[in-house]
Order: sequence, then structure tokens, then C-alpha cells
Amino acid sequence: QVQLVESGGGLVQAGGSLRLSCAASGRTFSTYRMGWVRQAPGKERAFVAGISRRGDNTYYADSVKGRFTISRDNAKNTVYLQMNSLKPEDTAVYYCAASAMYGSLRLQSAYGYWGQGTQVTVSS
Repeated sequence: QVQLVESGGGLVQAGGSLRLSCAASGRTFSTYRMGWVRQAPGKERAFVAGISRRGDNTYYADSVKGRFTISRDNAKNTVYLQMNSLKPEDTAVYYCAASAMYGSLRLQSAYGYWGQGTQVTVSS
């Protein structure tokens, strides 16, 4: 199993940047594909970004492509989400998730482990 703890959320003005971190417990972090999923008020959870086990493949939702960057440091058991050019519509709770299964990281069903979430609020 793996436990996930997000940090780095907060309040930022439109056009600003934030960097989310997700620290994972355990010594098998590198065996998990990782992803970030967000849930805006009144909406369902939606895929944001995903990354392969070694970090050599990344995937993004169209809404964040070119603005957000997912990365990981397997030596530190941490995955990151660098968010630039933030927009008010990026306001959401951001969840880190780990996948030990096959299947597209764009689907929530691929993830077996979730963090508690961190709030990101972008003011206009």
C-alpha cells in the first residue's frame, strides 16, 4: 500500500503560479504510476495530469496542457504539479492518486490510492 499527502495549495491571483507536492509513504513509490485529479465546486472529479513510473511519459487534460507540468522524483517519493498561468476555472480541490493497475491514467478507475486533497483557489 501507499499513503499520499498533498501540500502546496492556497490562494493565488489569476495569472499566478503554484506548485503542488504529493509525498508518498513506502519504499515502492517507483512502482506506481501517478496522477493528479481535481474536483471543482459542484462538479465531478476530473483528470488533470498523469505520469509514468519512471517519469518518461506524461499526460494532460486539454484544459491544462501548456500551463501545468507533472513531474516526479522517485528518490524523494514525491510527485509534483507545477501550475502556471492559473485561471479562476482552475479553482478546485486537487487530489494526488497512485495507480498500480493497467489502464488509462485519464480514468479514475485506474487509481487505487488517493490523498486527502489540497485546495487551490484562483481569484480573478
